[in-house]
Parts: sequence; C-alpha cells; structure tokens
Amino acid sequence: MNSDGTRDARGTHANPVPRPAGSPEMPAVPPLPPMPASVPGAPPRPDGNTFLTWLRTPRPDAAPGVWRLGHRPRPEEEPEIVPGRQLLGGAVIAFLVGWLIWSLLWNGYLGGWWLVPLYAMIPDSWAPAHSYSAVVLSYVWYVVVALAIMIGVGRLGRWGEVWRRYGAPRFKQPRERQVLPPPERDPAEWPQLREAGATDVADRLGAEARAGLMRDVDHARIMRAWQGVRSGRHSMATFTGAVLKDGAAACLHPSGERDLPGRLAQHDMVTGQVRLGTTADDPRNPYAYRGTGLALGPELLGTSLLAVGPAGSGKTGGIVWPVAESLCLHALAGRAAVVVVGAAGAGLGPVDAYDVVVRIGNPESVYDLDLYGGTTDPDEAAAVLAEALVGDLADPHPGGDSRRSTTVLAQLLGPFRAVHGRFPSVPQLRQLLDGAPGPLGELRQALQDAGQDSLLRELDARERQLGHPGDVGSVLADRVALLDRPAFAGFFNTSGQSRPFSLRALDHPVRVRIDLPERGHADASRILARLVLAQFTASVSVREDRSLFACLVLDDATGVITPEAVRGIQRLRSANAGTVLTLRTLDDVPRPLRGPLLGATGCRMALSGITPWDGQDFAEVWGKEWTEARDVTDRQIIADSPAGKAWHALRRVITGSAPTARAVTVRQVERERWSASELAHAVPPGHAVLSLTDVRGEHAPPLLVNLRG
Repeated sequence: MNSDGTRDARGTHANPVPRPAGSPEMPAVPPLPPMPASVPGAPPRPDGNTFLTWLRTPRPDAAPGVWRLGHRPRPEEEPEIVPGRQLLGGAVIAFLVGWLIWSLLWNGYLGGWWLVPLYAMIPDSWAPAHSYSAVVLSYVWYVVVALAIMIGVGRLGRWGEVWRRYGAPRFKQPRERQVLPPPERDPAEWPQLREAGATDVADRLGAEARAGLMRDVDHARIMRAWQGVRSGRHSMATFTGAVLKDGAAACLHPSGERDLPGRLAQHDMVTGQVRLGTTADDPRNPYAYRGTGLALGPELLGTSLLAVGPAGSGKTGGIVWPVAESLCLHALAGRAAVVVVGAAGAGLGPVDAYDVVVRIGNPESVYDLDLYGGTTDPDEAAAVLAEALVGDLADPHPGGDSRRSTTVLAQLLGPFRAVHGRFPSVPQLRQLLDGAPGPLGELRQALQDAGQDSLLRELDARERQLGHPGDVGSVLADRVALLDRPAFAGFFNTSGQSRPFSLRALDHPVRVRIDLPERGHADASRILARLVLAQFTASVSVREDRSLFACLVLDDATGVITPEAVRGIQRLRSANAGTVLTLRTLDDVPRPLRGPLLGATGCRMALSGITPWDGQDFAEVWGKEWTEARDVTDRQIIADSPAGKAWHALRRVITGSAPTARAVTVRQVERERWSASELAHAVPPGHAVLSLTDVRGEHAPPLLVNLRG
C-alpha cells in the first residue's frame, strides 16, 4: 500500500518530506516515536455515543453545495402559504357551515332524503323500526354522515394545515429518539466489510467505535484503505492484518497524526464537505437552498474556486483556511494532497497542521523550494521557469507568443545540466542570462571536452542572440535578479546541500504550506507564486495515482494569472485536481484574461464590497434568466348614476382617495441573475454570492450566502 521508493520525486524521500499513508505490510517512514494516548488538540470522547450518532446521521443526496449532514430536503418550489388570520377564519367559517348543515339535517329542515340509505339497509325482520338492531344501525349511519360532513368542511377549511401550523408543534416531543438502522445498513457495523467476508475486521472496528476509540478521520482513512483493496491496489490479507493489529489506528499517515489540533471549521469526513456558512433566506435564492448549510468538497473544488473581495471581506478566515483545514484532514485520511501558499503570518493555520512548511527568506526554514520542480528534463524546467519569470509580461491576446523565453532558458539549462549533472543556481543562471564571458566560456570549454556537439550548437545560438534587439535574455536576467538577493541566499540551492521540496511529491497525501516573503519582496513573491502554480499544473497531470485529489490554495493570486495559468487551470479537472484562488479585485488580472479566468473556474464567489466594475464581470458570466414581471395599474372608476356618484363621494370622504380598479399584468421577461449594482451594493457584510459547478457538470445558480452563519 505504498511505493518502494523508486518512484519518489527528488527531495521527497522520507527524511525531507513525509511519505504517503503507509501500508500494513511495511512502514512508510522510518520508525516513529510512540503515539500519545490521546491526540493533541482533539476533543476528548469518553464514549462512542457522539461518534456513533454522527456516523448514523442521514446524509441524503442533495444539490451541489448543500451541507448533507442531517439535511432535510425541501421542495423545489415555494409552497403557497396562507396568512394566519385567513387560515383561522376559514377554518372557523367551515366549522360553522358544517354545524349548520348537520343541524338542518338533524332537525329535518332539509327533508328525509338522507335517511333513504338507512331504510334500505334495515331488513324487514328488524321490524318494528324501534328495535334494538335498528336503533344501533341508525346511530352508526348518523356517525357516517357526520364524519362525511366533517371531512368535507375540514378539507374546505384546511383543518390539516391549521393542525400542522399551530397544533403539532405544541405536542411535539422535545427530543426525538434516534431510530437505529438495521445491522445490514448500520455504518457503525461496517456492512461493506461484512459483505466481503471480513467479519472479524468489522467486529474489531465496531467495538473500537462503540468504545470511543475511533474518530471521523480514522473512519475516512480506513474506508480509503478499503477502497484500495477493492480496486486491487492493496491486498486483502495485509489490510485485514493491519486492522486486527491496530484497530482504529491502522494505516496511519506517516506523520502519525489522526487529527488536526484545534479545528475551527465544521467538517464531515463521510461526504468530504466543509461547511462555510448558510444560504440566506432570500427571494433571490432558489427555495430548495434557502436556510440550508453551504459546503464545499473535492467534487466542487475539482472545478476550481475563484473568490474576489476587498481586504477584510473574509477571504482568508472564511474561505481559505476552512478549505485548507478540510484538505489537511483529507490528507491525513489518505485522500488528498494540498499545497497552501500565502504571505507569512496570513493566518493559514498552525505549523503542526502541515508536514512541510517552506518559509522562503526565513533562515530558520527547514525546507527549501525546488526552483525547477524536481524535473530532470531541461525543456520542461525551462517552460515552467519561463512562466514564473515573464508569464505576466507575455501578451495575453491569442496572438501572443511567450515561447522565446522558454527557448532562451532551454539553450542554457540543457548544456549546464549535461556538464554539471544539475541545473544552475540562481546566481549562476543570472550570470548566464546576462551573457557574462567567464561563465559562458567555462561552459563552452566543458562541452567541448565532453564532446557535446549538439549542445554546443544550443550555446552558439544563445551567444548569437545576445545584444540583438528583441532578445528576452536581459528581461529574464532582470527577473532572476529579484531572486538573487541576500534574503534568498540560502534558498533555491541546486548543489544538494539543502532539503528542497518538489511538487512532484503530490503523488503522496502530503500537507504543504509555502510562506512567501511579501514584505519588501513583493515582485519576488509574485514570481514564486507563479512558479508554484506552474509547477502544480505541470505535476498533477503526470501523476501515477490520480485517485488522490490534489489542490493548490493560493491566498492572493495578484499578478499570478497568465494565459498559460488559465490554460493549466482548465486542464486540472481531468487530473482530479483543482485550485482555490483569491483576489482583492479583478483589476489585478489583465482585462483580456478576466473572462477566460471566470470561465475556467467552475465555482465563482463575489464577496461583499466588490466594485461595480468587478460586479459587471460576474454579472456577465452568470448570465440572465426568465422571470415573471407583474405590472399593476390602478384606474379610477367613473360613476354614471346619481347614486353611484354619491357613493363615490362618500367613499372619497372616508378613505381619502378616489375609488379605483386594479389591473395586474403578468409577463415573462429576461433579467440578470445578479446585476452589477446589486453585487456592489446589495450584498450585506459577511455575505457573498457564490455559484457552483461540480466535476459531473451539475451546477447551482448564484446563491446569497451568509459566511458567518
């Protein structure tokens, strides 16, 4: 249930980067210290009642974005609600009508026709008519007639609605008893394992759950391992042996952790959702969504999420960290790999929540960032590095061409790797791009000594382009100079003396946080953010195991969106991967790329406080819908007769207005779902408008969501 190490990316072995969730037959990492008796930061559970109640809570299928834990589906259309005064008045009037009809029948005011069926049912042998049998049958007939009248007037007066609205809530039990499902459907009894014949394993896990030794992450992790057995990646014998030996602690993540310390968001590890808020009870929201919990999961994040809102609108605390926390829990369960990128101190969670923390520019950082993404192919390394260095300078129009930067870098990276067996460091790459005679001469001499004629031609071509108009080498050198600063002297080392992290490690359920040095190095931070995004989109598409969901969470995507980045985001859905991007405003994205970016992301969020110009872009991508428009016209009534004129004059004196007749015209019109003005001015603080699309193509219209609910 793990690799033998032959497929691990450079810099991702057991020491620098924790390995994926290990298999029962062998540990995934060197022996770890003994596990503590309780998980640090996890809520204590003295018994299994809390866990079993959570596990048995219904999770019905629901529309995209609905929090499924304990969800009660609502009808698609809003039912007609009768006002309370009208409802009670109609019920009383119906009762009086029914009482009147019964009185008229009983006293004979309506004749004796209603007794004809009674006389037909009484046999002649029961004569005289006042015999005991005839009297009993007559009273039964009276009850039948009374019930018929009661049912008729009850339906007419909506007595059932009166009971449901006013009577039932008063007699409802304060706490409903939980109905236990049958054993073959009880998730606490692990029916999947019993059907496969692993009864002893199911018994062991059921006992652990009842004893309070199992958590939601344990359940998700063991279910993930069982899916590996069903798919043939793991053997049944090793899975059974591990569970019988370790119980709920089987198949641990290499970090040895079974939970995250101090969870802040609400998670459901069965459905994989994290709750972000509550859909507002607003007429602009579909009735089926009103008042329901709003949640995200891998099936939605697989289409990528773009959130736009000004500073202080809640992007980091309300969106980025809950999603990152959820993905970290999925990584502990062996389901996902997550990379979280943001400024140092941005509130992206504690260090203990991650396996790898790369603090670029901080000399105390344990890990380094691989500038070349762990690849050994010079062309691939050149393409990714060119995107990071000059991707924002490329022409965003379809006719633009940024391949020249890739060609220039490939002309230098290939010869250098052939001579030194590695790629150049940042200072060496800067010297080569500047065309310094010394480094280029040494590289030429080494290639001649090694007999690398083809690579000599690459170097000759680079030297011919030096100093020519339009040569991008000087631009690349200026961009590399931003990384060749004293603060980064100990980073991007290619000599093997550091512990570089490579995004090729996303084959494993690893939790990574990368802190960017925004203070004083804003341009360098944007280059590094583009580098991580380019490496992510390039790495996830070549993974061996795509059953592992991979996600990049970028807290601030300012200056990161390029034409190649948009194309890379479009390809992520097929690779079981996604991104979460936040922006303060769409003005941080070049105008020609705003439409493609909104089209490439399946989940789009506009937070409170966006500008009307940003709102216009969202309004265009959300489109229009057909709705009913009601036009009400009041027309004054003109009386012709003297009596009518007198009545109208009296009515005008009493009411203060002339008598009018109201005409209502209903027509279908096409209007924007959310206009730019509504998005800019009608979204309350702490709210957002969010549209969703899952990987299967199902979508939810723009919803007004309370992120504080």
